[in-house]
Amino acid sequence: MSTLVCRPGDPAALKVAAAAAAAGSQLAVASLAETGSWKKALDGDAPSGARLFLILPNGSTLAEANAAARYLGAPLAPKLDLNVDSWLEWEERCLRPAVYSGDSAALGAAVGRLASALGASGSQFLAGGQLSLADIVVYATLSPLAGSKAAAPVASYLAGLAAQPAIVAAAQQVGLADGSAASSVFLADCAQYKAARPKLPIPGQRNILITSALPYVNNVPHLGNIIGCVLSADVYARFCRARGYNCIYVCGTDEYGTATETKALEEGLTCQQICDKYHAIHKAIYDWFDIGFDKFGRTPSRAQTQIGQDIFRTLQERGCLVEQTMEQLYSEPLGKFLADRFVVGTCPKCKYEDARGDQCDACGSLLNPTELINPKCKLTGSTPVVRQTKHIFLDLPKLSGDLQAYIDRTSTLGGWSSNCVQVTKAWMEQGLKVRCITRDLKWGTPVPLEGYEDKVFYVWFDAPIGYISITANYCDQWQAWWQNPKDVELVQFMGKDNVPFHTVIFPATLLGTQEPWTMMKSISVTEYLNYEDGKFSKSRGVGVFGNDAKDTGIPVEVWRYYLLAVRPETSDSAFQWDDFAAKNNAELNDNLGNFINRTLKFIWARFDKHVPGPTASGAGMDAVKGLGERVSALVEQYIAALEGQRMKEALRCAMLVSKAGNAFFQETEIWVAYKQDKDACAAYISACAGVVLLLSALLQPFMPSFTAKLLAQLGVEQLPLLTDDLVKAAANPAALLPAAHPIGASEPTPLFRKITDDEVAQLRARYAGSQADRNAAAAASSAAPVAANGKAAKGGAKAAAAAGGKAAAGSDAKAAAGGAGGAAADGKAAKKEKAAGGKGGGKEPERPVDVGRLDLRVGLINKAWRHLDAESLYVEEVDVGEEAPRTVVSGLVKHIPEAEMQQRRVVLVCNLKPANMRGVQSQAMVLAATAPDGSKVELVEPPAGAAIGERLHVEGYDCSAPDEQLPPKKKIFEAVAPDLATNEQCVACYRGSPLLTSAGPCTVKSVAGGSIK
Repeated sequence: MSTLVCRPGDPAALKVAAAAAAAGSQLAVASLAETGSWKKALDGDAPSGARLFLILPNGSTLAEANAAARYLGAPLAPKLDLNVDSWLEWEERCLRPAVYSGDSAALGAAVGRLASALGASGSQFLAGGQLSLADIVVYATLSPLAGSKAAAPVASYLAGLAAQPAIVAAAQQVGLADGSAASSVFLADCAQYKAARPKLPIPGQRNILITSALPYVNNVPHLGNIIGCVLSADVYARFCRARGYNCIYVCGTDEYGTATETKALEEGLTCQQICDKYHAIHKAIYDWFDIGFDKFGRTPSRAQTQIGQDIFRTLQERGCLVEQTMEQLYSEPLGKFLADRFVVGTCPKCKYEDARGDQCDACGSLLNPTELINPKCKLTGSTPVVRQTKHIFLDLPKLSGDLQAYIDRTSTLGGWSSNCVQVTKAWMEQGLKVRCITRDLKWGTPVPLEGYEDKVFYVWFDAPIGYISITANYCDQWQAWWQNPKDVELVQFMGKDNVPFHTVIFPATLLGTQEPWTMMKSISVTEYLNYEDGKFSKSRGVGVFGNDAKDTGIPVEVWRYYLLAVRPETSDSAFQWDDFAAKNNAELNDNLGNFINRTLKFIWARFDKHVPGPTASGAGMDAVKGLGERVSALVEQYIAALEGQRMKEALRCAMLVSKAGNAFFQETEIWVAYKQDKDACAAYISACAGVVLLLSALLQPFMPSFTAKLLAQLGVEQLPLLTDDLVKAAANPAALLPAAHPIGASEPTPLFRKITDDEVAQLRARYAGSQADRNAAAAASSAAPVAANGKAAKGGAKAAAAAGGKAAAGSDAKAAAGGAGGAAADGKAAKKEKAAGGKGGGKEPERPVDVGRLDLRVGLINKAWRHLDAESLYVEEVDVGEEAPRTVVSGLVKHIPEAEMQQRRVVLVCNLKPANMRGVQSQAMVLAATAPDGSKVELVEPPAGAAIGERLHVEGYDCSAPDEQLPPKKKIFEAVAPDLATNEQCVACYRGSPLLTSAGPCTVKSVAGGSIK
């Protein structure tokens, strides 16, 4: 017998159950939530993310309702029936999307076709004279709309099917008899379906297309890159969504060009490999920073080639391109022309000696390689020679009139920032010149022109087109966003060095096509964020980089807050460790965190965990009114600031709301009022709770992870939107939460902690110099860890971390996050010591069962792939600092995409007994943290500076000599595991103490309070 696992009331389940009933097939039905009733019937794991699936008698599964209905309803159509098949395909492709999307036009057309077909046949069934799979599937999809105006043309058809014995029995079986469960499941599925569909502009609404400068893929982004582009745009996108605007935020890695070829040569990889590597790094960093893209894509794509070449051809047809012969530097040793970035030399304008061939990092001047003084080939170190070659140029002088008109009109209408206007004005006043848009490279979009087979588009012609192609990879109807100036406004974010490409070159390119492109309206430009007393530099590895921020163990909301608080909007600003700690301690902890915690704790202790609400007496409401006046004025200023992309001003307003709440709490002396005038106290504390709710909405664009934690403590499931109604309601904060509203189930805890002076000193020292220097120092410091016998191991970091001993060891622990196995450090030495056992040769006392028994090491997943015989398992090749990598099997398929498993730094238990996992021997266990509600599983990750093979330690425990092999019968890992967990800062801990490496603590991305195994 097959078993249908589903949610009670799911209309899709009706397809399967009715097909079985009509065909006379036996079927058991189990609730998806009651895993105990169906899990044993599976051969393996349940289909990842499935909300409905059919377990076949052999334990395999079908996870699509129509497929399951076909399987069970096979006797209904013993031969191929093209009529039935065509209706099943129509239901999947036309009817179902129309029903679940709420698209009234599409639904009307679908119902009309159905009514027409039934009328033409004169039958009460779709395929022949009796109930078929076609009727069952169509009925199940339309059943939630039965009785509605939309389904009126087929009302009699639906009523007739509803009376069919097979459908009546099936409805009873899957919980659809009364319709209430169906309504909630159907509405939830509709909402999820709509959320998953690409958004398109809606006529009559405010449609905003948001982009941030595409980060170049050849390196790890530093904090200056993050605040200048993706983080600022994310704040604005979150604000727009909260205001109810229809917006999308697209971005992606810029992957073509010389810089990629250079990096590939440096690392000995192909261009594609280097792009794959760094795209994953960028994505992981932006994910950790809670950047909420609608689409984060990549420039190498079919859409990029097609759209870029189409624009090129159109410009050529319009006479906006010219061919010129130009002098270019040629490398005789390499036998080819050198692209700009393969040439370095002295800047002719500021005399900086390490200027690139396309731009000087010191003065920002755009250059041609032939302008450099003493040019050198970056690849060979030789002096290149000048030769002539042909290239295509964009005729900017021809386009300057239309471009100037666009700039004059849009800079005022869109409120361009002053720094943007100044840079653009300078370019236009200097007079535009023809600009080369092709390059002698292989890695790029091919130039569709005879004689140019060895050339590609120059990256600054090609890269802005990436905004369009990434949108095209987000939705097929990309023209609805990019060729719709009437209904769409384009808002772009970038650093000041990118301004001329977005206000001059890209607009000129689009204007030259004479097509109706959506042109940039508003542009938000930042100055430079410096680091301490110098500059951030990706190429030189100076500063704090995205992965560094994660490795500190400081929560992401603190990083987002600080970067936005010092956002260089009108002038350069600097990241300072002292200031970072000061803003965290004074503004987040003492102001915001203190106000929230004292408010919620007061409600928890004094009002039985419920917001009391003002009383009918009106006591205390005069003071509440005064608070409301102050707060509502700040909220209006906040809205105006974010509408104008003034992030710092908006953040300051939000924090002033918190400050006003703190002052109100203090001035009203709520704790005194509780004893002397309880009605007034109820009004006061209700107003404070209302301000806390308001802060969750105001700070969500800036610190979404903080807002999620706050809403949990406040007992609010849905984030309040920043609507005009909320702005008006802020005038009476005591009414923002209903009376008797219960706050969170757990006692409120502080949302922030102070950063100490010692931590600041450690962080400053840790991130001094360059990344390369720091990585080398970290590797050196862990190159010779102390072995069990107290002597330093020899042979470098890997050999030392492995510390001898190749025998496999292990336990029968098989956690969802990993397999088992390992080799212990100092195995032979440990055996000798145990044999000695003291003068009498007696048995050595049993060691305490704690984390010191585990051989925890830093590892690197070289590659990972799906287990051939188990869909839920990965097989990984992991470097743990030994001569050969280990094979590890982990049950992480449903939690972590395969692409994100590649080149991942992980923490492993290396002394568990090897375990056979579906024919593959697992020789270690990867540690992962599981969220308290089981919704998320994340890898425990060591900091970037930790050497591969380095052994972890925990303060207060002897971790220098773990067991050679954990004895399986004693269940040591099982005894230690319950004390492994993440804390509120997402730091991996044992009994509250961090799991440490020489470079700092191990962390997870976002799972706080999760179990580790």
